[in-house]
Amino acid sequence: MSDSAFHRRSGRLFAEEVALEEVAARYGTPCYVYSRAAIEGRWSRYCEALGDRGQVCYAVKANGNLALLGLLAQAGAGFDIVSGGELARVLRAGGDAGRVVFSGVGKGSREIRRALLAGIRCFNVESGAELERIAAIAAETGTRAPIALRVNPDVNPETHPYIATGLAESKFGIPLEEATALYRQAADHPSLDVRGIACHIGSQLLNVAPLREAAERVRELLDTLQALDIPIEHVDMGGGLGVRYRDESPPDPADHVEAILPPFTETGVEILIEPGRAIVAEAGVLLTRVEYLKENGARTFAIVDAGMNDYLRPALYDAEHTLEPINTGAGRPLRPLDVVGPVCESADRFATGYPLSVEAGDVLAVRSAGAYGSAMSSQYNARPRPPEVLVDGGQTHLIRERETVDDLMRGESLLPGG
Repeated sequence: MSDSAFHRRSGRLFAEEVALEEVAARYGTPCYVYSRAAIEGRWSRYCEALGDRGQVCYAVKANGNLALLGLLAQAGAGFDIVSGGELARVLRAGGDAGRVVFSGVGKGSREIRRALLAGIRCFNVESGAELERIAAIAAETGTRAPIALRVNPDVNPETHPYIATGLAESKFGIPLEEATALYRQAADHPSLDVRGIACHIGSQLLNVAPLREAAERVRELLDTLQALDIPIEHVDMGGGLGVRYRDESPPDPADHVEAILPPFTETGVEILIEPGRAIVAEAGVLLTRVEYLKENGARTFAIVDAGMNDYLRPALYDAEHTLEPINTGAGRPLRPLDVVGPVCESADRFATGYPLSVEAGDVLAVRSAGAYGSAMSSQYNARPRPPEVLVDGGQTHLIRERETVDDLMRGESLLPGG
């Protein structure tokens, strides 16, 4: 998908029709750059695969920039949120609250109340305690809360343990064997409106077989509930499709959809899916400039101006990304480099022994950085967060300004007389 949006011409790396060297010169580094065509193209592939059988709900946690949410809202997207802040972002971007599903294990009372009054489509409930809280708030506000139980099918998603969410030991979801009793409780409550079943087994999935297995287990629960005359309008099978970071061969959106649809054929339920990473990851790059080359014994370090505060995935998950100079250096030999950032942590590392041909001052592109990049960035080491730029054909749009030193201290104050 990203190859058509990010490509080389005469050794120069382009995003659509814009040379990335021009973006780096205009906006500085570090800097996130996204392709509108790549995002909309990937979104269209999901919608075409699902067709009229359901709704695609973009997972806002992957990248919640208002401009990107606005593009998807204009395309008729639903949204999967996990906080009140994400709901506020969706609404600010023009999203339809009636197409929002609210997931997450720790929904606060104010978040629940705000979502109820906004008229969201459904709460994906993660525990019996949460179900009681939602029911109480719905009763207080004189509303009926639309709910689905997020069930935990105990399926191994074959991914990094930090992003595996469907195993029995996970904090996420309700064990399948406990779900029927909770559904009965919800169906009998006057302030609850049972709408569906939800399930999400993990992220960065490179094999759709676990998705099919989870769908089959959810179908068994659906049959049980229908036999009890508990109406189910939709089944939300989550997202999680993997992307290419370096040498992976991820499935296509059509593979994702075809893995989960067959168990629900002729059941009459609508299918919801929640792709996030699969929509935006390959549609973005992080630009970072080499500040120094440093020899240290047997190792050579390329010290870049982006750090783990700007892009956390390598430090958090030992994630590997394709790294490449935005301009190919003529005649320079490749050599193994440890690409590291300026943050005072040994985990602040983008690659080890990566073959590159760069000198100080060159700009690297960290590929497939459109998801969980800016969204997980921080101000650690008092480093202002980088800007975000959207490329649309031959135009660039600054969709988030680079933070300033004043932004680092906004909202803080000295003690009186101190």
